[in-house]
Amino acid sequence: MSDFFTLQGPSFGPAAGGRPRSLVILLHGLGADGDDLIQLAPYWADRLPTTEFLSPHAPFPCDMAPYGRQWFSLQDRDPKAVLAGVEAAAPILDAFIDASLEARGLDDSALALVGFSQGTMMSLFVAPRRKSPIAGVVGFSGALIAGERLAAECRARPPVLLVHGEADPIVPFAAMAAAESALRMAGLEVATEARPGLPHSIDEVGLAKGGSFLATRLPR
Repeated sequence: MSDFFTLQGPSFGPAAGGRPRSLVILLHGLGADGDDLIQLAPYWADRLPTTEFLSPHAPFPCDMAPYGRQWFSLQDRDPKAVLAGVEAAAPILDAFIDASLEARGLDDSALALVGFSQGTMMSLFVAPRRKSPIAGVVGFSGALIAGERLAAECRARPPVLLVHGEADPIVPFAAMAAAESALRMAGLEVATEARPGLPHSIDEVGLAKGGSFLATRLPR
């Protein structure tokens, strides 16, 4: 399926100019597009001056709104249907990652994935199944799909930061603890940040935590 999709979207940086020494790929949520999460890049550019940020549009039109994109459908929320959607989108994202790294002469150790909501679901599914560990994953307001399968399917163990609002009405706050447990069982290093009173969103504290995480793990 990946042969039929070439993901595109906005980019930012490197702020210092020249060739990037690291890459952050931002994966948006359901009904948004790459123009949404690319807005995170300026917040982190000072700490990551040699990093390029890419924010691809998800491959499919959103089937729950007349605008926006989706990585997979959530009209049917049965776990089997959701997993099938994630598995269909995973090779598309993997192909985009491979092409983006190759074009810049970088390898997985110079890459981080940052997701929001559905983008976090994709990040947490794809990153541990790659051949080599990436530098890290930052997941905002998301969940781990098919966590019970991860230990058996895990090929790489990147460090993970999960940030979730305690008042999230879209993806339950309890999803963070469930993801943390399954990721740790698969041997991944996991840090978490609970945000009191925060709904389905990213706040300044989450931005700061994410920036610090990326700055300590990506090549400088």
